[in-house]
Amino acid sequence: MKSISTIFVVKFRALSNAAEEPLEFLGAVVCAMPSLFKKRGLRMRDLTYYFDICGVKSLFVVLLISLLMGLVLGFQSAIQLQKMGTDIFIVDLVALAVLKELGPLMTAMIATGRAGSAFAAEIGTMKVNEEISALKTLGLRPEAFLVLPKLVAMLAAMPLLTVFGDAAGVAGGMAVGVFHMGIPSSAYWERMLTVVDFVSVLLGLVKGMVFGILITLAGCYCGFSASGDAQGVGRGTTKAVVLSIFLVVVADAILTVFYSFFGY
Repeated sequence: MKSISTIFVVKFRALSNAAEEPLEFLGAVVCAMPSLFKKRGLRMRDLTYYFDICGVKSLFVVLLISLLMGLVLGFQSAIQLQKMGTDIFIVDLVALAVLKELGPLMTAMIATGRAGSAFAAEIGTMKVNEEISALKTLGLRPEAFLVLPKLVAMLAAMPLLTVFGDAAGVAGGMAVGVFHMGIPSSAYWERMLTVVDFVSVLLGLVKGMVFGILITLAGCYCGFSASGDAQGVGRGTTKAVVLSIFLVVVADAILTVFYSFFGY
């Protein structure tokens, strides 16, 4: 009996320590946020560099993946809709699925592989080289210099990437509807304007911003928690990708259920 209680106590302490580190990291990020409002809180060079990683270099992949997902969704929908003679409803299915679900989700997955892993590798390498310890020695908050620029750049890039991804996905579905199902382009476009409203687009953008926050925080946290060797940096980068995907999927499920309560 004593051995079982001892094992329980050890497991409980391990879980407490595992939960304590992420909370400390989040607290440090929150405490560093007031530096955003200082005169030289963020360097424009850092913002443009991370925006290039998060947004510009990911744009082509986002467009390609979203276009292909729109095509796949269109073809799969066409097979079922043509059986029931409801071809025009491909507009409803593809447009709403892309705008509220696939657009933000595919963009987040690409951002995870492109930016989240890069954030973890960069901070992990700095930890190995003891650059983070040097910042602390100088009395500076590492989170203010290493996390906030990435977070701001990601928040600026994700809505833009989501908009481009949505447009590419809708274009893929429209190509299937027009060229494969024979729906006139004017009828397709008119139906889409009837089905899609500003709220649907806005809800997808909100999802994209939430995903961007989670990806950035997960990548930076895994970089700070990486062990001090080359293998530790590799493990931290891998952990950042896995953790980001997990958090994105969980957040997507929660937001989808939340939206459903309001009829969206």
